[in-house]
Amino acid sequence: MELITDPADERIADYRALTDLELRTRWEPPNGLFIAEGELVLRRALAAGYRPRSVLIEAKRAGQLADLAQGGLGEAAVYGADAALLQQITGFHVHRGVLASFHRKTLPSVTEVLAQARRVVVLEDINNHTNIGAIFRGVAALGMDAVLLSPTCADPLYRRSVRVSMGEVFAIPYATLDPWPEGLDVLREAGFTVLAMTPAPDAISLHELSADQRRRPALLMGAEGPGLTAGALKSSDARVVIPMHRGVDSLNVAAATAVACWELTRP
Repeated sequence: MELITDPADERIADYRALTDLELRTRWEPPNGLFIAEGELVLRRALAAGYRPRSVLIEAKRAGQLADLAQGGLGEAAVYGADAALLQQITGFHVHRGVLASFHRKTLPSVTEVLAQARRVVVLEDINNHTNIGAIFRGVAALGMDAVLLSPTCADPLYRRSVRVSMGEVFAIPYATLDPWPEGLDVLREAGFTVLAMTPAPDAISLHELSADQRRRPALLMGAEGPGLTAGALKSSDARVVIPMHRGVDSLNVAAATAVACWELTRP
């Protein structure tokens, strides 16, 4: 471990201003990097085959990664600093004490993702990183096979998304579906039924779907508030809804996705 004493040290430039979303968006994807926060997430990234660039750790926690010293981190440098300096570098209290900078992988094509999938979730305009992370975690836990994103969705590898997903973004194949919503035709060509989640009056309850509609479902979810766009709804094969009670009109998009995934994966 190399000790860092100066927040301006160029060796830890990857970790500066991690709370500045605009800056991180300009820095991370163009440079092919993402930041993992926490030991569990770091280990899941390694297990998924992501190549580490460096690790920045609270110095007193160095022993947590001792088992990775013999090759687990490859040639990645390990930097240590005290808690106060970590906060000065990153802009927040790193209460998990472990950060790592990883190289991104080349995303697979939509065709490659669908070839290995039977049930998928498709997201339109989900630009909240917390929701993205929670959706990926639910998709992984509830037996869906892949996620497709409209071009306007938030980055699944942004630090907050990765953290909220508990690293499950590494376990679920995903790709960007472009053009949008015309790209939804690719799903039908691959044998999927596009199911648009909406409270529209003509939507049918999820549990009323036919066996054929459930065979290869593509669950289409829209942003909270506006929901799915008219173009996405028009491009769907069926409109579906979760039955609500006590006058509640909707659920958080991550919660709604989890409920729908459970329904679509049960025998």
